[in-house]
Amino acid sequence: MLLTRHEGDERLIEAMLAGATSYLLKGTSPSELVLAFERTARGESALHPRAAAAMVHALSVSTAGSESAVDALTGREAEVLHLIDAGFPNAVIAQRLAVSKKTVKNRVSSILAKLQLAHRTQAAVFAWRRRMSRPGL
Repeated sequence: MLLTRHEGDERLIEAMLAGATSYLLKGTSPSELVLAFERTARGESALHPRAAAAMVHALSVSTAGSESAVDALTGREAEVLHLIDAGFPNAVIAQRLAVSKKTVKNRVSSILAKLQLAHRTQAAVFAWRRRMSRPGL
C-alpha cells in the first residue's frame, strides 16, 4: 500500500508496476484508511478516486505506440523495452546488457520516439499490454 501526496499519472503507474496494490492520497480520512488496509490485507486493491482516474488516463494515453512502430525497433531496443517491461531501472539494464547508463538512456529515448510515447512508464505499460495481448512474446 502506498500513501502519498502525489497525484500524477507517472508515479501512480510506476508504483503499480513496482507491485503496489493500493494507492491512497495524503488527505484520505482515517476511516477510509482503515478500510483500505483491510481491503489490501484481503488481497484487494484500494485506489483513491483521483488515483483511479489518473490510472485510466495513463492507460489510455499508453495506447499511442503502434504495432508497426514496434517493428521499427532494433533488436537491442526491443531488448531494452523488454527489460523496462520487467521493471528494471536504467542502471540495472545497463549492467545486464554490459553497456553504459548513457547508452541505455539513449536507447530509451529512441524507443519513446519510435513508439510515440512520452515517458518510460508509458513504454512499460505499452510492453505489458503487448505481452498480455500476445502471450509468449
